[in-house]
Amino acid sequence: MELEVATEDQIAEALEVQQRSGGRIGEILVHSGVISEQALLAVLSEHFDVQHVDLTGFQADPAIAERIPEPLARTLGIVPVAATDGVLFVAVAERLDPVTRDQLRADTGSELRELLATRSSIDELLQRIYGERYVRDARLGLVERNPQDSAHEVLSGGQKFAFGALLVLILVALVLAPLATLIALTGACSVFYLAVSLYRFRLAYLALGHKLEIEVTDEELAALDEHDLPVYTLLLPLYHEANIVDRLTAGIDALDYPRTKLDVKLLCEADDTETIEAIRALALPPHYQLLVVPDAEPKTKPKACNYGLLHARGDYVVIYDGEDRPDPDQLKKAVVAFAKSGDDVTCIQAKLNFFNRDQNLLTRWFAIEYAMHFDLVLPGLDTDGVPIPLGGTSNHFVTARLRELGAWDPFNVTEDADLGVRLHKAGFATSVMDSTTLEEANSEIGNWIRQRSRWCKGYFQTWLVHMRHPFRLLGQLGLKSFLSFNLVVGGAFVFLLNPIFWALTTVFVVTQASQIQALFPGFVFYAAASMLFVGNFTFLYMNLAGALQRGYFDLAKYALLSPVYWGLMSWAAWKGAIQLVTKPFYWEKTVHGLDRRDGD
Repeated sequence: MELEVATEDQIAEALEVQQRSGGRIGEILVHSGVISEQALLAVLSEHFDVQHVDLTGFQADPAIAERIPEPLARTLGIVPVAATDGVLFVAVAERLDPVTRDQLRADTGSELRELLATRSSIDELLQRIYGERYVRDARLGLVERNPQDSAHEVLSGGQKFAFGALLVLILVALVLAPLATLIALTGACSVFYLAVSLYRFRLAYLALGHKLEIEVTDEELAALDEHDLPVYTLLLPLYHEANIVDRLTAGIDALDYPRTKLDVKLLCEADDTETIEAIRALALPPHYQLLVVPDAEPKTKPKACNYGLLHARGDYVVIYDGEDRPDPDQLKKAVVAFAKSGDDVTCIQAKLNFFNRDQNLLTRWFAIEYAMHFDLVLPGLDTDGVPIPLGGTSNHFVTARLRELGAWDPFNVTEDADLGVRLHKAGFATSVMDSTTLEEANSEIGNWIRQRSRWCKGYFQTWLVHMRHPFRLLGQLGLKSFLSFNLVVGGAFVFLLNPIFWALTTVFVVTQASQIQALFPGFVFYAAASMLFVGNFTFLYMNLAGALQRGYFDLAKYALLSPVYWGLMSWAAWKGAIQLVTKPFYWEKTVHGLDRRDGD
């Protein structure tokens, strides 16, 4: 009856989609936004002669709801809503098959009476009933499963003792032999800086001029049978981003993937009423689901993603940020890439760059850095078979294995880098594929500093977490991966050293102070000189090479100004280091949509 609101052209288009991808005509019309869930529900209710119910605002009795275990109810899309005289009334999104019905009848000891309801309303009811349980699992799942891998405490007891003892030792040495101690510290920092520079250069050299990523050809995409495509979950964490919701949904709608096989979770914090209302005002089709995360600390992106993962229905899951513009065929490419990869590949990272790279000098520098990182460093790490610190978006996972790992650490503000290390420790692999997601580059220095300081703080957190037991980590990773982890993740500490060495160099050039000269005798001088020349050349070369590797030839000249950008990174690193002590779990919010303010 209600299907008459669809035009002949819309029905013909739905039939074409059904022939290409499978699915039911009614579902296709609903997911295309042609008819509403309620209209389809009324038709199905009449067709099956089953009563339908409106669960909007319904408050279920928890004792009745829990007669079917929550995980099973969530998986099946059902929820008990009433019970009387040996009959359990169950709201269902679709009719139960006989085997499932018989099993539930045996488990509950009651006859089942099915009531049809929309899947969206059932999901919302489950959130109202179990919301506090969901958020507790999202916050504490990893802490309870494997506390040694969680950043819920900044330093373990052993680390506090070790760092305290080291500090006392240095202070005593400074009192007994101040010059020798300062020379030793200067030399050690110089060698570390040089090692980080040379290792990153090696990674870039491995990738330069080569295609090390998983490539998916047009022929492989064309050979895909959409009937066989798996359900794909997209996690989209949003916080105070009402201004870009329309752009976000437009990007998701542009994806070349059957809508009936998309499971899009829009994750909002409970206090972000503006974004929540902006999403509700769009009246999105049911493959979009708004999940409101109950208010609980820490208020971080990984906690929201964990909350969304609890509700994920896809075989694969991917994270996108609110401003992301993934390649339209990225999901299909990921499906093919997983099929082409070994059984141990659990995550496939797409490459990232920016759609507003030409907005100003800062966005150009940012685009150069991303080109270097995602087009050279990560493919080099992939080729080397060592841990890959993931990017914060466009990482595609096998859902079951992600849950097995305990998902993201909500107390780590670079949960992506941390998860990449935990994947490797668990014996799983990460690969990089040749597909790009375009993000919005920060165009304001203050906003950029907030984002970068969070990244640096998170890298420091990740290094501290996994180095709680260095010898155990060495045994888990092997020597090669252990060294790589310390030079890549631990390498973030070099940004704290930059201002110190720059200051020493500047003061010496201006004053020719003999005290500074005394810090660099013999070997220390050569190590420091190598660090100065090799280190600066390496980072300049890598930025230039990254721009050329990605084909951003117009940005090459801006790579020559990279030392100014490094100064900004050191500023952010020191801010992140201070926050690690004062506010370790505080999430520095990045404001998106700044490109729109400039009229783009």
